[in-house]
Amino acid sequence: MSLKRPILRDLVLLAWPVVLSQLGHVMVGVADSVMIGNTGTIPLAASSFANSLFVILLVFGIGVSFGLTPLVAEADGGKNKQRLSLLLGNGLMVNSLVSLVLVALLFMGIPFMDFLGQDSEVLDLAKPYLKIITLSVIPLMVFLALKQFAEGLSDTKMAMIITIGANLLNVLLNYLFIFGKGGFPEMKLLGAGYATLISRVIMAIAMFIYIARSSRFKEFVGGLSFHKYNKAMVLRILKIGVPSGLQYIFEVGAFAIAAVLIGTIGPVPLAAHQIAISLASVSYMAASGIAAAATVRIGNERGRKNFAAIRQTGDAALFLSIALMTFAGLVLFFGRYLLPSFYTDEAAVLGLSTSLLIVAVVFQISDGLQVVGLGMLRGLSDVKLPTAITFFSYWIVSLPLCWFTGIYLQGGVLSIWISLAAGLTLAAVLLVWRFRVLTKWIAIAEV
Repeated sequence: MSLKRPILRDLVLLAWPVVLSQLGHVMVGVADSVMIGNTGTIPLAASSFANSLFVILLVFGIGVSFGLTPLVAEADGGKNKQRLSLLLGNGLMVNSLVSLVLVALLFMGIPFMDFLGQDSEVLDLAKPYLKIITLSVIPLMVFLALKQFAEGLSDTKMAMIITIGANLLNVLLNYLFIFGKGGFPEMKLLGAGYATLISRVIMAIAMFIYIARSSRFKEFVGGLSFHKYNKAMVLRILKIGVPSGLQYIFEVGAFAIAAVLIGTIGPVPLAAHQIAISLASVSYMAASGIAAAATVRIGNERGRKNFAAIRQTGDAALFLSIALMTFAGLVLFFGRYLLPSFYTDEAAVLGLSTSLLIVAVVFQISDGLQVVGLGMLRGLSDVKLPTAITFFSYWIVSLPLCWFTGIYLQGGVLSIWISLAAGLTLAAVLLVWRFRVLTKWIAIAEV
């Protein structure tokens, strides 16, 4: 691994606002889980079940939005301002249409929740909550289109500020709506849903105002006109975005199906799973910020045809990922008794959560490497084989192991988590190998 300090420093400067922005997204879920957990185990289990289904399609939409970033970074590296203007308008159009499709699919899927073997009390709470958070997909996808465009131009700080502000608003609204404070009715789980919806609408509005009024983006705003639709550009965005979305579906979908399997065991294991996955997702989203920065910088170097810097940027991203996830693993290990206590005081849930966090400690580095590996390869517009790798790792290897060890052999939730860790590790090894092989080919071609 070859590290050059200027490249590492440049990557850190680009990555830290993205890391905080990504943490802001996941902290919305963490805040919801902590506050919902204080209303009881059944609401927490209902939140876990609903979010397990919701997140499958949500991450597909997020992946589609990532199709914009490497194209923007490459055009920026090549100083192609006309292409940048078209990418802004067409990227926003793609995200908006995809969000409407996702909302329709989620609403059509709600009646089928009855057939997933969950506790009836959990189902009664999960259905209306899912309807509310589903609507938040539309403003979130608008925000992401604008955010990914800005990040492709290495402007990462405003999205961070808006995300953190929306997260603080979400916590405040949770307090008011869930517990019935400030004259509002006590809505419990539904209140968390409304808080998420409102905060995401404000995120989209704030980011749109910034893009429209900022002098930096003024020359690109003309691309927002509908008549600027460009079929070839839309197809380029989707060519990267759809496989990227599938990559996230294969990984997050595996965890979602694992949650459904855990739900068939009982509400207590499902609540423990929600706590552990909520905490583990914090470090995952931080690593995805490094992945996003790697996508941008590798895309820039590709546009400049600076092929030696591509490998060096990848090495820097892998180094940052290992350092970050090592630190995260230590936090989870030493906080394994304290952190779950913020969610609930039920002894059975706390004991199981502590055990799951030990597994999370073990897979931290693998989780970071696989998400950064995807980001690096996305910067090279290499998405087809990485998509196949994620499918194989999670759906061919990990999920069958989850069912066999956790359900058939009755190993329970702990066995299911160990099986998920195996899938993450396999994906990490294969994706890093793919990047190193691909950059070796690029170096040979350059010679």
